[in-house]
Amino acid sequence: MSTHFKFAFAAAVVALALAPVPPSLSASAGQGAAQKPAPEAKQKNQVEPKKMEKGGWIQLFNGKDLAGWRGYKRSSPEGTRWKVADGMLTIDTNGAGDTHGSHDLITDAQYEQFDLRWEWKISLSGNSGVKYFVVEDRPDAIGHEYQMIDDDRHPDAKIGPHRQTAAFYDVFPAHDRPMKPAGEWNTSEVIVKGKHVTHFLNGKNVLEYDMESPALAAAIEKSKFKGIDRFSKLIPGHILVQDHGDAVWFRKIEILPSK
Repeated sequence: MSTHFKFAFAAAVVALALAPVPPSLSASAGQGAAQKPAPEAKQKNQVEPKKMEKGGWIQLFNGKDLAGWRGYKRSSPEGTRWKVADGMLTIDTNGAGDTHGSHDLITDAQYEQFDLRWEWKISLSGNSGVKYFVVEDRPDAIGHEYQMIDDDRHPDAKIGPHRQTAAFYDVFPAHDRPMKPAGEWNTSEVIVKGKHVTHFLNGKNVLEYDMESPALAAAIEKSKFKGIDRFSKLIPGHILVQDHGDAVWFRKIEILPSK
């Protein structure tokens, strides 16, 4: 090999080593590091169940059985019509209408400050609800009720917006509701922070009111709850799912208690 050729070959090798590596080759060479998500992206897109269980959301319905629930003024769920089918908490239509609490389910625990959310669907012409601030020293299982009803078919919904879906039943109507029809899944949420209560429907704020406020007291006076002791007071109570005699399904019920 001539001296001139050796010099030219060496120069070519040095130039090749110093040249920038194409992006495609660089990615394949360091594939593990390049594809590893940044900590921030991982935290945003992934759920951490252990963290949720220790200090966050409590799954009120576990998708398997009625653990954590019992009948109103009962020591267990026995005597109610509630069951778990295909991972959903549900009841069938009985044709008899509202059971006035005798077949409702309540949580074992009581809550005063919380973020409660659930997924549900109602049958055609169906009526049900989720109640909070429920206490057991009353004849019937009353509380502040987030109404769940077939607005298009059930006669009670025809009375007015204060008896339609997402309303504080018979007290305050909801507004601008992104409704899904009977037979389709909805998501609902109730947040109690201090004395302020907010109802959400399918991710949208549709109702706000304040406990122990003049506006609430006046609305209660016009409702079927007139004269009910402590009905406008902020008190700890059970969460309740209502048996109104119609088929309804829940596939998630969870709560984040706060102080």
